[in-house]
Amino acid sequence: MNEAHSIIHGKVQGVWFRAWAADMARELGLTGWMRNLPDGGVETLAQGEKAPLERFVERLLDGPPLARVTQVETDWREPDKRFDRFSVTG
Repeated sequence: MNEAHSIIHGKVQGVWFRAWAADMARELGLTGWMRNLPDGGVETLAQGEKAPLERFVERLLDGPPLARVTQVETDWREPDKRFDRFSVTG
């Protein structure tokens, strides 16, 4: 089990970014969560097998059609808590 904590910068709020990324995470069999940040960015913590997790992080740079991602900062780490699904919060 691997874990990636990412902060996504750019025009990523109000453009269906979280729903798009959550759907992708679920399709890849990942668990974790995603939320908006007060500064206009989006934060996500995703867990799963290495290859699907790398694909997820790679695709965060694309975003849905209305999004304009300028940067994705990702920290790879060992999970200290496990999630049973991928959820979108506030």
